[in-house]
Amino acid sequence: MELTRRQEAILEIVKRNSPITGEQIAERLSLTRATLRPDMAVLTMTGLLGARPRVGYYYSGKTPNRVIAEKLHQIKVGDVKSVPVVVPEHCSVYDAIVTIFTEDVGTLFVVKEGGFLEGVISRKDLLKSTMGSQDIHKLPVSVIMTRWPNIITVEPDESVWAAAQKLIAHEIDAVPLVRSIPDGKGGQGVEVIGRFSKTNIIRLFVGLSE
Repeated sequence: MELTRRQEAILEIVKRNSPITGEQIAERLSLTRATLRPDMAVLTMTGLLGARPRVGYYYSGKTPNRVIAEKLHQIKVGDVKSVPVVVPEHCSVYDAIVTIFTEDVGTLFVVKEGGFLEGVISRKDLLKSTMGSQDIHKLPVSVIMTRWPNIITVEPDESVWAAAQKLIAHEIDAVPLVRSIPDGKGGQGVEVIGRFSKTNIIRLFVGLSE
């Protein structure tokens, strides 16, 4: 998160003189209060400054990095998810390779009838399958995929921070976003409703910095 020179100047004034009113800040910078209004909005909305009616602005004690960290804890995976790219369990490895490149993703989610998550396939899985003597046109993805329940997943209400920790801890590029639904047999299954990946994190960081 990068502040403008004016915002840094405002932050420094408030640090040294808080509580301080908007009029007093504007006077110290030889500007009108209207001119400062957008900058004050940015500094208060990001949590760097606090404001109390009839008292003025005060320094929150937070750094820009801490503000971003708190945002990552507050934002939910369901708010930043991407559309999942899925293939059926009877899909061939060849067709999976075509799909992963045409859709430009690093991970495919394998689903069975009803949309239930059955497995996950990575680029590495597909690469390994092409190094043997098997016919990838006939080899089903179910042979090479990581099967449920040995799959790392996230749910819509999990924080982006928690989801990012899973990507790091398990050294994977993406995880399926799922929700539990009845499987029609008296049990519960999980339905794929999204994808959370390193790309989502990068986009979020860019958005926060802007």
